[in-house]
Amino acid sequence: MRLIAVLAVVLFSAGLSGGRPASAADAPLFDGHIHYSRPDWSVYTPDQVVDILDKADIRRALVSSTPDDGTLKLYERDPKRFVPVLRPYRTRDDMSTWWRDAAIIPYLEQRLAKGVHKGIGEFHIHGKDIRTPVLQRITEIAVQRNLYLHAHSDDAAVAELFAIEPKSKIIWAHAGMSSSAQAVGALMDKHANLWADLSYRYGDVAPGGTLDPAWRALLIRHADRFMLGSDTWTTGRWEHVVGMAAEARRFLQQLPPEVADKIAWKNIERLFP
Repeated sequence: MRLIAVLAVVLFSAGLSGGRPASAADAPLFDGHIHYSRPDWSVYTPDQVVDILDKADIRRALVSSTPDDGTLKLYERDPKRFVPVLRPYRTRDDMSTWWRDAAIIPYLEQRLAKGVHKGIGEFHIHGKDIRTPVLQRITEIAVQRNLYLHAHSDDAAVAELFAIEPKSKIIWAHAGMSSSAQAVGALMDKHANLWADLSYRYGDVAPGGTLDPAWRALLIRHADRFMLGSDTWTTGRWEHVVGMAAEARRFLQQLPPEVADKIAWKNIERLFP
């Protein structure tokens, strides 16, 4: 009877933790930023993409692509793993014009009618002078449909997006790319609906593999707001996904376990259950 009681406690504890390993070095990861765009299709099949993510032990990923067909290819391959996000780019040429191109709105509405996308982005927009009827309508659509905006933006554009629609829910791509920990923290302090993916920031967060003190303090202070990211924006980046996952695990091990778990997987699981 004693053995049965001990086993019951062990199984109950495993249930509370979802059966996940205690160490950040071994924990599965969720990825907040990948793309599977047209140039990738002839190099990596959806099965091969899944194999790469398996090797990195990335169990879920937010994916957006140019065109959106790439996102749907991965979603159809594994709808439990891939969280579709809709880019406002039909081709890469749209990158520099999308927020003032009225034709983007019917395109987004037609794609969103599929009912599978959980956000709009990743899109590129910078500076304060971004307020257009197109962008205004996109932010309205996002709020109406309870979608996240995945914004590759500087600090000024993030602030302006919230000024356009204070109810927006924004995932800040690359945590601003070059924004300091202090600048990211200031915007997160001000906006409760701001999250950030850390793609392209691992070297800033942990230069030489050691957590930067300012970033460490920020990740702990806003542990509920950060997620990892690979950003396979070019085909060659797929070769580095496994290595980037290992790099992320190294700095996650330097955080308190509960913080590491949130950044590694819990935050994405909470936002996209």
